[in-house]
Amino acid sequence: MNNTISTADRIQLPFQFDVEKMLAEVRQMNLNNFIYYNVIPLRSPAHMVDPSLPVPPPAEDFADGSWTEWMDTADLKLSPYLNEVVNTFKEHTTVTLVRILRLAAGNVVKEHCDPTLGVEIPKSVIRLTVPILNESGVEFYLNGEPVPMKPGECWYMRLTDPHSVINNSSEDRINLTIDMIPNDWVKSRLLKES
Repeated sequence: MNNTISTADRIQLPFQFDVEKMLAEVRQMNLNNFIYYNVIPLRSPAHMVDPSLPVPPPAEDFADGSWTEWMDTADLKLSPYLNEVVNTFKEHTTVTLVRILRLAAGNVVKEHCDPTLGVEIPKSVIRLTVPILNESGVEFYLNGEPVPMKPGECWYMRLTDPHSVINNSSEDRINLTIDMIPNDWVKSRLLKES
């Protein structure tokens, strides 16, 4: 397959995950009080999970995910359903960074671009987003237009484009994000659904 592809800026993929199971496992994690924005790593560079492992040498390009080995964190190992969700993609490609992202009620992630999170970018990774808790009043904007993500759905968004989040609900917004290397399997899924 061609190294670069062109897709829509947002693609809902044909995966549906169990919201109640995901939310129950997230609530079992050590959820500290937080202000504004919070990240819970589920898969990280191996040396950050196990400090006895050597720190990799400085990378010329962090974007492609090959600069280090990746390892599941204790939180993911203790979360069988979230592990199943991540394994949906690990069976087909290299999954790099996996996180739970929480945005506190009444807060905003200002518009920004992530220069390496788009399938069109050579040597990039892509990010899939699975909303877990996404109450009415939470809006994700991509290129100035809302993305109508619902809990349990799985979305690819071209995050090299401008995007922002507004949480006007009374609850935290909680998403699972899964970064992966866009191999031929990933690219074919995106092309099929775009």
